[in-house]
Amino acid sequence: MASDGMPPIEQLKGRPIGRILIKMGAVTRAQVSEALELQKKKRGPLGQLLIELGYVKEDEVNRALAAQVGMEIITLGDIDVDQSVIDLIPSQMAHAYRIIPTDYDRDSNTLGVALSSPDNFQATDDLKTLMGFRVVPRITSESDMTDALNRYYPEEAAASINDIISEISQDEALAAFEGRGESIDLDELKQLGESNAVKKLVNLVLLQAIRDKASDIHFEPFEDEFKMRYRIDGVLFDMVPPPKYVALAISSRIKVMANLDIAERRLPQDGRIELLVEKRPVDLRVSVLPTMFGESVVLRVLDRSQVNLDLGQIGLREDDLTAFRQLIQKPHGIVIVTGPTGSGKTTTLYSALRDRNSIDVKILTSEDPVEYDIDGLVQCQIKQEIGLTFARCLRSFLRQDPDIILVGEIRDAETAQIAVQASLTGHLVFSTLHTNDAPSSIARMLDLSVEPFLITATLEAIVAQRLVRRICTNCKEEYEPTEQQLMELALTPEDVQGRTFYFGRGCDYCNNTGYRGRTALFEIMVVDDEIRELIMKHASTGIIRQEARKRGMRTLREVGLLLIFDGVSTIDEVVRETLGDE
Repeated sequence: MASDGMPPIEQLKGRPIGRILIKMGAVTRAQVSEALELQKKKRGPLGQLLIELGYVKEDEVNRALAAQVGMEIITLGDIDVDQSVIDLIPSQMAHAYRIIPTDYDRDSNTLGVALSSPDNFQATDDLKTLMGFRVVPRITSESDMTDALNRYYPEEAAASINDIISEISQDEALAAFEGRGESIDLDELKQLGESNAVKKLVNLVLLQAIRDKASDIHFEPFEDEFKMRYRIDGVLFDMVPPPKYVALAISSRIKVMANLDIAERRLPQDGRIELLVEKRPVDLRVSVLPTMFGESVVLRVLDRSQVNLDLGQIGLREDDLTAFRQLIQKPHGIVIVTGPTGSGKTTTLYSALRDRNSIDVKILTSEDPVEYDIDGLVQCQIKQEIGLTFARCLRSFLRQDPDIILVGEIRDAETAQIAVQASLTGHLVFSTLHTNDAPSSIARMLDLSVEPFLITATLEAIVAQRLVRRICTNCKEEYEPTEQQLMELALTPEDVQGRTFYFGRGCDYCNNTGYRGRTALFEIMVVDDEIRELIMKHASTGIIRQEARKRGMRTLREVGLLLIFDGVSTIDEVVRETLGDE
């Protein structure tokens, strides 16, 4: 399958890249010498320097790199791939990874695959994870790859989830498992997980979810049906449901991909799948839960390229951003971010850490789980099952000479006490709590047996937050809210005289939801002397809230109103995510 004029791979494998390019006839010795001289002044890969000098094309360097590691070089235009081999890889996957299957050996389950870049090793790893094949990679040119994708996988003919579900409905081997319940042995489970139609369905659901920026994918068995749902911008959407009898096949397939025990169907299991989709690293956290009607599987999608960890971009208003930046520059104290699960607390804390991340600052984090790895941060994964708890981790942190410590969550009295001690010994501590708003976090800290005088000595600020959906900019329209809608915000028509309200009509860009993306609402309560005095007097949450508002704190509802007036979000969203002022 090697291309014409190319020396045998054995003669090229392991040789320096310059020597290989000379043997290929792509460059002369003089041109390689010139690039080597340039390399002494301007550091960089030799192949890249030869491209910059105009002596070779990128395709030629890729072919040389492939030969260097012993990968076969293939010209796709010279071969005709059998349709049964093409059918093994779904169209969306071929386009997302830029791969073409070339041949398949059923006995050894080995798939030959053409890639256009020798650096695309992740594609072969993902193929192994997603499809279960042993993969033999080969290299082709970029133009050859584009032609082959257009020939074998025309975009308009890409199979949809509906097509694959209809293919599954006609699969007699899968239908035979209907009503089998618990009477399935291990070999049959493996056979289910290896079904090509099921592999295609799972891969397509994953790729579609990542492309639609979903945060979670749910596979849920019920008495009479099996549901597949995505969570996009905090809201769940139904997909076309597959037949109920594929539930076991889907959970088995996902377990295989996440290296979980496919035979264990009585206990919950957790795992992870790492992928590189369209050159973006994507982590899938897998949770399998046994239910009355089978296993419920939820995948949390952590797409690192979609997370903007820039403090100026997370939704803080200008005055709040200035206040927050001042808080995170303090030499010691505790800053708590509070809110329900999925309200963006982790993103806010990571953005704060990234803002402080510099060569002269030592930052340690303890997390469950570590969601994003950031250069310069020493990150520690909590493992409850072996006794590595937040409290134990935090105790060791103090012997690691940190400047800033992130505790993923203050869950118990012990963690709270050590966080306070860390703050008193000159460290800046960031953490999260689960409370409804900023003032009620004081009651939660007291509830965790932290003495009032310790709270006043260490606590610098509490930031409560929520996420609301943004109106889609593509189909945004003005409208007149009803009196009923205004009443939900405790407003009268007179209060909003001259104000313009917007909503999203719904279009293809936002999946006809009227919303695209989310932004955060922040309620920042700075703990100053007056608030400290109230804490010492055991004042109620209501009185602390009243004093904080007097001192300039905007409640979540008030920040939501400003977003509505700015035309960023809608009345419905703000009412759904915030409590009315008491």
